Amino acid sequence: MRTRSWLFPLILVAFVGCSKAGGEGSASGAVTLLNVSYDPTRELYVDLNAAFSRHWEATHQQKVTIKQSHGGSGKQARAVIDGLDADVVTLALAYDVDMLHDKASLIPEGWQKRLANNSAPYTSTIVFVVRKGNPKGIRDWDDLVRDGVAVITPNPKTSGGARWNYLAAWGHALRKPGGTEQSARAFVESLFRHVPVLDSGARGATTTFAERGLGDVLIAWENEAFLLTDEVGKERFEIVVPSTSIVAEPPVTVVDRNVDKRGTRAVAEAYLQFLYSEEGQRLVAKHHYRPRSEAVARKEGARFPKLTLFTIDEVFGGWRKAQSAHFDDGGVFDSIYVPQAR
Repeated sequence: MRTRSWLFPLILVAFVGCSKAGGEGSASGAVTLLNVSYDPTRELYVDLNAAFSRHWEATHQQKVTIKQSHGGSGKQARAVIDGLDADVVTLALAYDVDMLHDKASLIPEGWQKRLANNSAPYTSTIVFVVRKGNPKGIRDWDDLVRDGVAVITPNPKTSGGARWNYLAAWGHALRKPGGTEQSARAFVESLFRHVPVLDSGARGATTTFAERGLGDVLIAWENEAFLLTDEVGKERFEIVVPSTSIVAEPPVTVVDRNVDKRGTRAVAEAYLQFLYSEEGQRLVAKHHYRPRSEAVARKEGARFPKLTLFTIDEVFGGWRKAQSAHFDDGGVFDSIYVPQAR
């Protein structure tokens, strides 16, 4: 098995921590941006950064380098609030970006309206990865709570991907015939009794499942599932698409206070707009995120399985309500997951 993808980010994060970024007015004329992102976007942004650098130099005769930092989405947001000098954030969910406004006034309240599609240039969804041959017969959400099935998913307190996983499971149970808030809670509580370990981020959970060999099924971003089978090979793992899942919309924004301080606003804004370009959308699809561009989606659509999808607004009333009810201290997750009682 190749391990490049799972180990690469730790090196990048360490490098970013030692680097000194340059703004538009730097003596060299070159520009350096820092993109603070979440776990499963590493490979996407390696490609996108190279493409944008070529584009910017060709159109502005200026070199630009984009550094990457990756980790659990909630932890990454906290790092920016605590002073990590991000020019842009490309996080797993809108709530984590909201915190940059709510906790540190780094961005304006209406940040999500600054780019198309609520500043989410691509989407994904939540699927399962099982071992070759699917020995436990996992077909849908209800199979995850059968006796003898061990489920790998990261910690919703630190991982944006994990919160999408949790809400996808809750929404599935709630939307079943006869489903209620009580039955959804009981289903998710049962699901987490099948989780032997909670990693802090989505990539850590993938490593636990693929390299450490723990668990029968990994709940994962669709793009992460495709990446795992691409990297490891379909001879070891299979992707199982459940009947229903959630539309995951990872948002992006410039960090206004930082780009104004560093003089990088123009290039940072162009960098995020490049995600919506045809080239950007093709790279999004290449890395198994679902493109917003209808033209690119028509060309790439065959690779994305069709399933019944619901949005967080439809089922939970948006991220702020979902976060408050389920993931804040004292919320539902704290009451249903008690590690010491396992």
